[in-house]
Amino acid sequence: MSFLSPAIIESLPYLLSGIFTTLGLVILALALGLLMGIPMALFQVYGPSPLKYLVRTYIWIFRGLPILVLLFLFYFGIFPMLGFHIEAFWIAAIVLGFRTAAYQSEIFRGAILSIKEGQMLAARSLGMSRWQAIRTIILPQALRNALPGWTNEYPILLTDSSVCYAIGVAELLTRGNQIIARIGDPMMVYIVVAIIFILLNYGGQWIFGRIEHRYKIPGYGRGDI
Repeated sequence: MSFLSPAIIESLPYLLSGIFTTLGLVILALALGLLMGIPMALFQVYGPSPLKYLVRTYIWIFRGLPILVLLFLFYFGIFPMLGFHIEAFWIAAIVLGFRTAAYQSEIFRGAILSIKEGQMLAARSLGMSRWQAIRTIILPQALRNALPGWTNEYPILLTDSSVCYAIGVAELLTRGNQIIARIGDPMMVYIVVAIIFILLNYGGQWIFGRIEHRYKIPGYGRGDI
C-alpha cells in the first residue's frame, strides 16, 4: 500500500464501505430480474398474442433506452408523478432490475425453446396439464440451460451500478468522487476504485462459475462436445 498517499489510506474504510452498496444494488437487481424474467419468458413462449406483444414492447423499451435515461426517468419523473417518495438506492435497484429483467427474459426464452417439443407432447400424453408439464419438466431443464447466460448479467449489472452515482447513490464511484473532492489525487483514487471493481467482477464470476458447473446438464456447454 506504499504507493498510496496517507490521505487515501485514511479514506479507504469509507471507500470500501461502498462495496456493500454496490453489491446490494447488483443482488437486488439480479433477484428482481429473475422474478420478472422467468414469467416474461413463459409469456413469450406460451402466452396469448396480446400478452406476447406486451412483453415484447417492455423488452424493446428497456433494452433500447440507456441506463442513465431510465434512472432519470424514474427518479425525476415516474415515481414523483405517481406520488412515491423512494430513496435513490431503491430506485436504482428497481431500475437496474427492470432493465436486466428484459435481458434475462430473452435468456430464459432461448433456454425454454432449446427444450425439444417432444418432451411437452410426452408429458401431455401422460395426462399432465400444460402448466404441470412446464413447471415440472420444461422449466427445470431450461433454468439449468440458462445458467451460463444468466450469470453473465452479474458483471453487466456490476458495471452499470457505477452509473447510479448520477442520482446520488453512495456506491463505489460516488464515494471515490467524494474522496477526490476532499483530498484531490483523482488518478490514484480511480485506480483503487478500478481495482475493487475488477476484484468484485472476477470474484463474482468465479462464484457463479462454481454454481454453473454444479448444476449444468451433462452434454451441454464447453468441454462436453
